Amino acid sequence: MKREKKIRRELLDELLEGYSKPEDLTGPEGLLKQLTGALVERALGAELTEHLGYDEHAAEGRGSGNSRNGNSKKTLQTEQGEIPIEVPRDRNGTFEPQLVKKHQRRFDGFDEKILAMYARGMSVRDIQAQLAELYGTEVSPDLISTVTEAIWGEVQAWQARPLEAVWPIVYLDALVIKVRDQGVVQNKSAYLALGVNPDGQKQVLGLWLEANEGAKFWLKVISELKNRGVEDIFIACCDGLKGFPEAIEAVFPHAVVQTCIVHMIRNSMRFVSWTQRRPLVASLRKIYQAPTEEVALASLDEAEALWKKTHPMALASWRLNWERVRPFFAFPSEVRRILYTTNAIESLNYQLRKVIKSKGHFPTDDAATKLLYLALRNAEKNWKMPPKTWKTTLNQFAIHFEGRLPA
Repeated sequence: MKREKKIRRELLDELLEGYSKPEDLTGPEGLLKQLTGALVERALGAELTEHLGYDEHAAEGRGSGNSRNGNSKKTLQTEQGEIPIEVPRDRNGTFEPQLVKKHQRRFDGFDEKILAMYARGMSVRDIQAQLAELYGTEVSPDLISTVTEAIWGEVQAWQARPLEAVWPIVYLDALVIKVRDQGVVQNKSAYLALGVNPDGQKQVLGLWLEANEGAKFWLKVISELKNRGVEDIFIACCDGLKGFPEAIEAVFPHAVVQTCIVHMIRNSMRFVSWTQRRPLVASLRKIYQAPTEEVALASLDEAEALWKKTHPMALASWRLNWERVRPFFAFPSEVRRILYTTNAIESLNYQLRKVIKSKGHFPTDDAATKLLYLALRNAEKNWKMPPKTWKTTLNQFAIHFEGRLPA
């Protein structure tokens, strides 16, 4: 194993000679800034030596056809603030520095700081103020815009990346955002597809913005997933997405479309007073906790008889959407727990709403997509490993969807 190199204690003592307060180390003219600049210049000098093939002032350089040609001044934006450096040049102009490339003005990590702030919903003005406060550096709005614009290529690559062939569960949901379109601010829906792969790992499969959903839109989305490598979806869990069941069944005819049970319960709660919620929940629980579909239908008949006269709308959606509720009863309890709610994607949407709430509206669809992508990227960093019960759930999937799980 390679031994880690350590800076000699004597060198550290020499560097810290005269140190008396934190500003001497981290202040605007502190040691960290000076040391960063000196190290960058020394490294660039070493790169030029490698390029030329001889050390500075060495005899081998005479008549070599290329030589050192002074320095050019540059100011780097870094986490320590602005650092002036001198970049060495060669006479033939063939030297391409790697540590600080030609035309580069921001040191590695600085762009990431800007993107991290942008991903948390901060405006350009807020980012400017934060950078000035933290690093004592003035950054123009154009520079911030350039950094955030540069992420668009990454967004497009992410949206077109190849996907795994089999997804046991795909959750779909939407959140409403305001976007300026043709001079008018209008509501658009940002649709998310969150997949769970055979290893139990979550992954956002894609993000789509649309003013109006329907079978045509969903057919485009599902076809896109198929073109990116998806061959099979076991269960698509969603809540009343118009035209979605027809679209997914056209592309993946063996997929099961399951309505979110929690959304069904919430919808029923809208039609009763606060004092009547507990008895209504008790009636609904007999339906969705029934061991079989036959028992569930009998419990629905019983609940309708109890509530129909006083609150006819409380159970209307259950009867109307029964075809999308009934798949739930074919599964064992391990699978039912996963299908009971779309909390996995709702919690993700909650994080996205926190990011966009400070935005009155987005100037374009692309601006909205960039921010949502960066927020998704941040959220994925905090996702935990699959639950301990996933292996049991996977075995149930193997039984129920026989021959469809990859070996």
